[in-house]
Amino acid sequence: MLWKSVVAAAVTSVLLSTVTFADEVADAIKTIQSVQPASKGTADARRAVSALARGGAKNLIPVLQGFRSASPLAANWLRNAFDNLASAEAAAGRKLPEQPLTSFVRDTQESPVARRLAYEWLLKQNPELKTQLIPGMLLDPSAEFRRDAVAMLLEQAAAAPEATSLPLYQKALSGAVHKDQVDTIAAAIRKAGSEINIQNHFGFLADWKVIGPFDNKEEKGFDVAYPPETELREDAEYDGQLGKVSWKPVNTEDDYGILDIAKKIQNYKGSVMYASTTWTSDKDRQLELRLGTPNAWKLWVNGKMVFGREEYHRGTEMDQYKIPVQLKAGSNTILLKICQNEQTQDWAQSYHFQIRVCDATGAAVSNAPKTAQTEPAAKGTN
Repeated sequence: MLWKSVVAAAVTSVLLSTVTFADEVADAIKTIQSVQPASKGTADARRAVSALARGGAKNLIPVLQGFRSASPLAANWLRNAFDNLASAEAAAGRKLPEQPLTSFVRDTQESPVARRLAYEWLLKQNPELKTQLIPGMLLDPSAEFRRDAVAMLLEQAAAAPEATSLPLYQKALSGAVHKDQVDTIAAAIRKAGSEINIQNHFGFLADWKVIGPFDNKEEKGFDVAYPPETELREDAEYDGQLGKVSWKPVNTEDDYGILDIAKKIQNYKGSVMYASTTWTSDKDRQLELRLGTPNAWKLWVNGKMVFGREEYHRGTEMDQYKIPVQLKAGSNTILLKICQNEQTQDWAQSYHFQIRVCDATGAAVSNAPKTAQTEPAAKGTN
C-alpha cells in the first residue's frame, strides 16, 4: 500500500503547488490593480510584473482578465506585463496559445483594451485571423473593433459593382461610430439616391429652448448663477443683458447637430446663453453626453452639474468632451450654459454647440417615446 501513499502525496503536492501558484498570480495582479498616481505602489507593481513574467505563457489570460478591474494607470502596467510575457514567448520561438487568446478576443464581456491587446499580438503570428474575427465585430462594444469591421465592409463596397454596393454601405452604417467613416458612407448612400439621417444615426439633440443673453462682460458670467441655473420654467421672463429675456424654441437641421447661436439668434459679444431640452429614457441607465463647442460652458443633467470648462475659442470638433451621466427612467432635463467672450478676431466669432446621447462605443441611443407615465422634467438645478 506504500505506493498508494506515495501517489496520494504526489497528487496532494501538485494540487497545493497549483493553488499556491494561482494565489500568487492573483496577488500579483491585485498589486498592479492597486497602483496609484504619484508613484504610490510603483515598486510593488514592478515586483509584481517580474513575478508574472516568471510564470510564462500560462499567465497571459490571467493578466488580460485583470484589465476588467483596472484603472487606466493599472492597465498600462498590465499591458507591460502582457507584452513582457508575449515577447518572451516570441524570443524563445514559441507561439502564443491561439485558441484561448482567440476566445478571449471574442468575449465581449472582457475589457476592450485587453481584447485589442490580445488581438494585435495574435495577428503577429497569424494575420489570417483578421478575416476570421473582424466581420463578426460590426456591433462590438469596442469602438476600435467596430471601426475595423466597418473598414472591411467599405473596402468590399468600393470594389463591388455600383448596383450591389448600396446594401454593403447600409450594413456598414449600422456599425459605424466614427465621423470620417460615416461621412464616406453618407456620400455613397446619397450618391446612390437613398436617404440617410446622420443626426439620428449619431443621436444628436436637435430641438432646444434657448434663453438669453445674460451678461458675460470681462468673462465674469461663467461663475454667475443666472436664474435658469436655479429654476427651469418655460413661462419665465428675466432681466437679461439687453432687456427682458424668455425661453424661445430653436432647432437645427445640421447633419451633425450643430446649433449655431451666432447665425440662428445673434452673436452676442460678452454674453451667456442657456439651452435646455429633455431626453426620455425607457429605463435607468449609464450613458454618455458628448459635446462639441469652442465656447466656455457648463452642463447640468436633472439639476446636477456634471461638467464645465472655462476656455474660449480653443477649437471644436465632434465628441470634443465625453461626459458619463446617469439617466433615469422617464424624462431627463439637459441644461447647457454657453458663454461668448468679447474677442474681435475673425477666428473668435464662433458661438455654437452640438450635443448627442450615446453609449461608450459612440453608438446612438434612441430617445424613447414619451408616455403618460413619463416623469416631468426637473423644475430646478439646485
